[in-house]
Amino acid sequence: MGIRTGAQYIEELKARKPEVWLSGKKVANVFEEPVFKQPILEIARLYDMQHDSEYKDKITHVCEETGERVNNAFLVPKSYEDLIKRRAVFEAFAKATFGLMGRTPDFLNVVVTSMYHNSWFFEKYNTKWAENVRNYYKYLRDHDLFLTHAIINPQNDRSKNSHEQKDMYTHLGAVKETPDGLVVRGAKMLATLAPITDEVIIYSFPGFAPGDEKYALAFALPIGTPGLRIICREPMQDGTRSFFDHPLASRFEEMDALLVFDDVVVPWDRVFLYNNIEAANKLYPMTGAGQQPAHQSGVRGLVKLQFATEVAMKVADTIGVDGYLNVQNDLGELIQSLESIRALLKVAEYEHTITEHGEAMPDYVALETIRGLLPKMYPRAIEVMQIVGAGGLLMSPTGADFNNGELRESIDNYYVGREGISSLERVSIFKLAWDLCGEAFGQRLLQYERYYTGDPIRKRAIFFNMYKRQASLDMVTEALKAVELDKEMLMN
Repeated sequence: MGIRTGAQYIEELKARKPEVWLSGKKVANVFEEPVFKQPILEIARLYDMQHDSEYKDKITHVCEETGERVNNAFLVPKSYEDLIKRRAVFEAFAKATFGLMGRTPDFLNVVVTSMYHNSWFFEKYNTKWAENVRNYYKYLRDHDLFLTHAIINPQNDRSKNSHEQKDMYTHLGAVKETPDGLVVRGAKMLATLAPITDEVIIYSFPGFAPGDEKYALAFALPIGTPGLRIICREPMQDGTRSFFDHPLASRFEEMDALLVFDDVVVPWDRVFLYNNIEAANKLYPMTGAGQQPAHQSGVRGLVKLQFATEVAMKVADTIGVDGYLNVQNDLGELIQSLESIRALLKVAEYEHTITEHGEAMPDYVALETIRGLLPKMYPRAIEVMQIVGAGGLLMSPTGADFNNGELRESIDNYYVGREGISSLERVSIFKLAWDLCGEAFGQRLLQYERYYTGDPIRKRAIFFNMYKRQASLDMVTEALKAVELDKEMLMN
């Protein structure tokens, strides 16, 4: 099949009947549901980019195995040049969504590609698991599918492991084996865009302890599999808001969901890992499923931070406050943050390593530094935007006000910006900023970035301990050589 079009994605979406619950109601038709419709069209636009002459050769390539074009997210990078080819699709998709959609199709396709290339890991434990992973990658690649994932347990009693919860199946676990497949029950989160995806992949995140064997799972299923229930969070918009009043929330609402598995049968050829604590704890770090998609999230994070910085700069320019020293200082801080992430991405790509299995791996230290900085830098960009826009962010009229003849003269007089900025332009910019820094939509984006890769404090501690193990501290040793004689004299 190769790369698909937006129309093909939509037609296949219409043909599926997942069990989706939104605001207490079961969604009969996902495509016709106003909350989902525009995000579906945005995803379809990404698929159409693969066929656009401006992007086709940059973000797709001809698969050597099939002779068909496939997205660069399915490219196993073997060199610096391959990393740059893959970055091209990350950048194109991120810019098309202003970095506001964290789960565009490229993200999880990179995860599965990493598992495919590192199927040796699965082979160590079960040859059938390895075969399943390889076959699933090819199926995903050849049909150009769109995945969601859910790898976090619900926030219940975090002081206890999965097997210690009050209900044995509060967290997703295996119930029994049958000839048709593995029966699973329980819940996982946080399945972003789940209602409008093709499939869901579940895989393990480190943290399993003895007794958690039944929860050690990795598998993939069509999103419409019987028994799989999708419970959406409260929507940040109702799907009826105009582009003028809510230029971002109206287009890029990225629905998150809790997935509930009610004795769902996972066919044996879709099981990638089961009942093995060691394998479950090692899957994420050993298969590249953590490091390779960090390249994608770094590029997307850069675009998102750049967008927020540009919006803050535009707000300041629109009302003429960017001539003040304090505003220049704050905006200069955002620009330096932005350029720091840009430089780190280049370092990650340039200082890549080639694994023993021939995979080009972006530099771990640079990518983890990005992961540590973005949860602070993006909230700071939002804060600066709020400070620069001040009370004006709360005071924008609606598109309906502009269309009212009785109000238009007053609006044109009192909502103008600095010289040369009309009321329409000023209000448009402030509405863009408010969507990003004030509305529920923007606050979800803020929280998303804070916890994108998990608890930032825990992640930084893990990074420190790994860095400490690898650090030589040679300069400290060298500096102390000069005082060795003095130390001997003091000891005597």
